[in-house]
Amino acid sequence: MNDVQEATSPATSLSGPATCVSKVELRVACKALLDRDTLNKSDPCVILMVQTNGQWTELDRTEVIKSNLHPVFAKVFSLDYYFEEVQKLRFEVYDIHGTHSIGTRDDDFLGGVECTLGQIVAQKKMMKPLLLKYGKYAGKSTITVHAEEISGNNGYLELSFCAKKLDDKDLFSKSDPFLEIYRINDDETEQLVHRTEVIKNNLNPVWEPFKVSLISLCSCDEDRKLKCLVWDYDSRGKHDFIGEFYATFREMQKISSGNKVTWDCVNPKYKQKKRNYKNSGVVILSDLKLHRVYSFLDYIMGGCQIHFTVAIDFTASNGDPRNSCSLHYINPYQPNEYLKALIAVGEICQDYDSDKRFSALGFGARIPPNYEVSHDFAINFNPEDDECEEIQGVVEAYQNCLPKIQLYGPTNVSPIITRIAKLAAGDGNIKDASRYHILLILTDGVVTDMADTREAIVRASYQPLSIIIVGVGNADFTDMQILDGDDGVLRSPKGEPVLRDIVQFVPFRDFKTASPAALAKCVLAEVPKQVVEYYSHKAISPMCPQRDLHTPILSPLATTPTE
Repeated sequence: MNDVQEATSPATSLSGPATCVSKVELRVACKALLDRDTLNKSDPCVILMVQTNGQWTELDRTEVIKSNLHPVFAKVFSLDYYFEEVQKLRFEVYDIHGTHSIGTRDDDFLGGVECTLGQIVAQKKMMKPLLLKYGKYAGKSTITVHAEEISGNNGYLELSFCAKKLDDKDLFSKSDPFLEIYRINDDETEQLVHRTEVIKNNLNPVWEPFKVSLISLCSCDEDRKLKCLVWDYDSRGKHDFIGEFYATFREMQKISSGNKVTWDCVNPKYKQKKRNYKNSGVVILSDLKLHRVYSFLDYIMGGCQIHFTVAIDFTASNGDPRNSCSLHYINPYQPNEYLKALIAVGEICQDYDSDKRFSALGFGARIPPNYEVSHDFAINFNPEDDECEEIQGVVEAYQNCLPKIQLYGPTNVSPIITRIAKLAAGDGNIKDASRYHILLILTDGVVTDMADTREAIVRASYQPLSIIIVGVGNADFTDMQILDGDDGVLRSPKGEPVLRDIVQFVPFRDFKTASPAALAKCVLAEVPKQVVEYYSHKAISPMCPQRDLHTPILSPLATTPTE
């Protein structure tokens, strides 16, 4: 298929202890590396290490570049960037022998450098000398790391190139061609974007399709020049130049059904010397697909509202609210754990809801006028309108309802999950990204209706809904961990898995000594990913997607979102 296509794709996973600010791509180059080989030059490879809990572990590594002391690596390192964290990185350069893994010998190590991701991002281009063990300089060796932020409204391309009638550079066989694409920056420097694989003994190579982010290819500038070089591979690193051509992303978009974009591959020396010289072959763009990657902020900035609902446990195990030992005791000088969790999460969610009205529900109590047990009631006792004005309104409704109810039981949460899922289902039928729901359940113990709750969560995973459960008090919440899909896929009693992981469970006691922001940051960390996963699965674009490009990339071609 040769049409330019667009597909909505979920942004890269946004999990972790803090809210992911953005995705960052790192590119690496070295200069003046030490020559460890006797007959040839070093065959360098860079390993990226990250520090977690004081331990260094390998995150990824570049390709090996044969016989080169000034390598420019094509490999792109992709990392989540957290503004509020110190993310320690270490780049280690090794001389690789054959296909062997990294050795422990000192003479394999060409140097390393430690830094933080924040330092690289702040400088955008960081150059540092490489150090050997004990802080000794590795001669004049340096490493340069380029950082590029991959914004939420960025996309990526899938490109397919081939060539025809390339010059033959080998005596006893045909050329072994590979293609390099460089982006020409504003300061006229060249940044390697992609290097294809080598096609052996072939003057009409068809290279494997590859993916590259739009910002990496052209900095989201359709007219930015791209320098493309075709080489005949040499195992000693002395590749023979076949030819070059210049392209732009705008030119690439001329591809359409049945039509391909072609460039003459020109060797400037031949063109200058040979009167009848036309080219050293042609390079053809045979396919281009544009995949649109939407982020949480794309949906929020497009007008998606986050509707916040809180459900509070009023079972007898909380203790008599009039007793200071009760989890529901109202201390005039300090909010109880229910209020602390409610305020911490609610104050963040309210920024994403324009009317600032929130549903406040209760379960597990006998309620007036008949004092029958209810597992789904409005704490303002208005079944026609369970919403409260802002978070303070929820707090006041909670405080006012305590004297009017009798704490009872059991701890059944499935009725409220089912109710909110039905409400979300109504919004889900609208087929636009206008409203997403967050349900915060505050409970002091393990739910009694676990089977019904699992079933309700599986059903809810198909709707625009995320569920946060905060365990209040000192109960054993071990059985509650099953609802959080982090340890495996949650399934209904009949074995049906959730479509999406939509539940986050945390015990409040883990945050007793931390700031309220720490609790909110933890429980809300997965929500952006869950929002994007839902709309991506439904192939629903933001209502007003933000664009970096000056002109519509796909206009007037039709877009075809796919899952």
